[in-house]
Amino acid sequence: MDALSGSNGGFWWKFHLNSKRGRNSNSRRNSQSGGSSGGGGGGRTNYRFPLKQAVTASCLALTGDTIAQVTTHFKDLHRNDDDKNNNNKDVLSSLLSKHDWLRSLRMSTYGFFLYGPGSHAWYQYLDYSLPKQSVQNFLLKVTLNQVVLGPIVIAVVFAWNNLWVGKLKELPNKYQKDALPTLLYGFRFWIPVSVLNFWLVPLQARVGFMSTASIFWNFYLSSTMIK
Repeated sequence: MDALSGSNGGFWWKFHLNSKRGRNSNSRRNSQSGGSSGGGGGGRTNYRFPLKQAVTASCLALTGDTIAQVTTHFKDLHRNDDDKNNNNKDVLSSLLSKHDWLRSLRMSTYGFFLYGPGSHAWYQYLDYSLPKQSVQNFLLKVTLNQVVLGPIVIAVVFAWNNLWVGKLKELPNKYQKDALPTLLYGFRFWIPVSVLNFWLVPLQARVGFMSTASIFWNFYLSSTMIK
């Protein structure tokens, strides 16, 4: 890993972390001094919503859902239609008429409000907690990504979907039926992706990389599991 990151890269990460810790300590001191002096803005944090990561996750979640829906409808159209003389315009209009726009909205808002900001905060936390570029930290990040983030993402996306369709009462049954199989099946895809994500992808691009990978994951699920 040192050969991949290079000596300058290791120095930059250590410098960046020390600078960040210095800014955080200064911020805490300023907050405490502001609070002790009774200032109204002393307790406020400098949190900034990760708009770029949220928009990226939203667009890519929408893309993955669109590919999944179009693939399913296209297969159904050719399976049920005996007329071989349909032109492209008829096929396109049929696909658009069957498209579930509410489902697309569910997935895009999930990416914007939940997956994008949540994943961005998670990767920042991992890099802050495990800053050293070592094989041990690398393997620990990959493991934590699957053991912690994986179940959380599945639980949240199931809950978000059931909330939108008004079936929160069925959520426990959904978890019992689909959560564990989905998690175990996802390990085959996400573990190699996580290895690439933590080994080669810089912090600021990790949400986009994982969201891009989710496009292929959604397409894979649509092609192999949803029949």
